[in-house]
Amino acid sequence: MDTKKILAIIFAIAKKIEAEKDFLTQLDNEIGDGDHGINLARGFKSVEEKLPSLADKDIGAILKGVGTQLVSTVGGASGPLYGTAFMKAGNACKGKFELTAEEFAAALEAAVNGIKMRGKAVEGEKTMLDALCPAHKALKDGIDGGKNLVDALSDAVAAAAAGVEYTKTIIATKGRASYLKERSLGHQDPGATSSLFMLQTALEILRED
Repeated sequence: MDTKKILAIIFAIAKKIEAEKDFLTQLDNEIGDGDHGINLARGFKSVEEKLPSLADKDIGAILKGVGTQLVSTVGGASGPLYGTAFMKAGNACKGKFELTAEEFAAALEAAVNGIKMRGKAVEGEKTMLDALCPAHKALKDGIDGGKNLVDALSDAVAAAAAGVEYTKTIIATKGRASYLKERSLGHQDPGATSSLFMLQTALEILRED
C-alpha cells in the first residue's frame, strides 16, 4: 500500500462520512449529544481540503496531518479520539512511503491504543473500541495466518460489524450515553458505527486493485 492508496482511502472516508452523517447523527440523538455525524463530517470535509497539501508527504506525515486536522475541527469526544488515532497511526508509519500488511496492522494497533489512552476506555463499554478492537485482532490473526491484506481486512470488517451489533446488547459506561444506564440498551454506538464505515471504505479502496 503506497501513499496514493492512503490518500484515496482518506478521501473516500471523507465522502462516506458525509453521506452517512444524518444516520450517524440519528444514532447519536438516541444515546448521545446528537452531533456525531455533523461534527465528523465537518472534520473530514476540512481533511479533504487539506489532502492536496499532503500529497507529496510520507504516509506517517499524511496520517498525522489528518489527525491534527480532526482534533482542530471536530467537536465533542470524537475529534480528540479519532485525531489521536490518526496521529498515533502516523507515528507508527513515520518516514514510510509504502506499507506492508504487517505495517498496516501495526498502524491500526497504534490507533486503537491511542483511543484507549485518550478515552481511558476498554472494549466492552459501548464505544468505538467495540468495533476497532475485534477488527484489529481479526486483521492481525489473518495476516499472521498468511492471508493477504485485502482478505485479512475483510475479516476485520466482519469483526467490526459484529462489534457494532454487540454494542446494542450492552449498557454504556463511557461518555454521554452512560447517563442513560439501562436505557442505552438496544441502541448501537455511533462511534463504533463510524469506525466500521472507515474500515469498510478502506477495504473498498484496496479491493479496487
